[in-house]
Amino acid sequence: MREQWDKIFKEQGKVFIEPHPKIPEVIELFKKRGIKRVLDLGCGSGRHLVYLAKQGFKVHGIDIAKSGIKFAKKWLKEEKLKANLKIGNIFKKLPYKNDFFDALISIRVINHGKIKEIRKLIQEIERVLKSEGLIFIATIKSSRKKEGLWKYKVIEPRTIIPLSGEEKGLPHYYFNRQLIRKEFKNFKIDDIWVDFKDSRSHAPHYVFLGELKKK
Repeated sequence: MREQWDKIFKEQGKVFIEPHPKIPEVIELFKKRGIKRVLDLGCGSGRHLVYLAKQGFKVHGIDIAKSGIKFAKKWLKEEKLKANLKIGNIFKKLPYKNDFFDALISIRVINHGKIKEIRKLIQEIERVLKSEGLIFIATIKSSRKKEGLWKYKVIEPRTIIPLSGEEKGLPHYYFNRQLIRKEFKNFKIDDIWVDFKDSRSHAPHYVFLGELKKK
């Protein structure tokens, strides 16, 4: 997986430049809630790191792709901004202390694993978040198989691996609203909506805000 993501960032540069269109609203909520320290889980080349740092947050980012982190560091330096960045697999134990973050964002990242890996990751998210910490997550909605855009192989229920394209070999797990609420059962989630706009991609994805219930 690491090699594939490195290849994507090396071949396509920053890949994503503009922040997710809902991020300005999320930032306003973070400010109202007094959020200080934020983790960008699967930060890629840094589009949200830069945006958050400009808004004065203490920003941390983790990504499996060395090339993505390299781009992020360069971008931050160009903007004269700072962030604490780590290279790591998010489906392993996260390299942060318990109750370390006030909030966490993750944009179309957590779906790139099998359900057992995703469940372990959600447990890790709960561990590193403070009680009543906030999450903003976007996760892909459909496999696009009906659109005929990918050749793919089903490896588990609701999980495919593309056999072609830029994400060839990378697992894709597809949530629905019921599964989001089930897997994120320790979070208060008011609404889950579908969005289509996110930088270069127009694939539909679920977006939701959550608050970790008191520990």
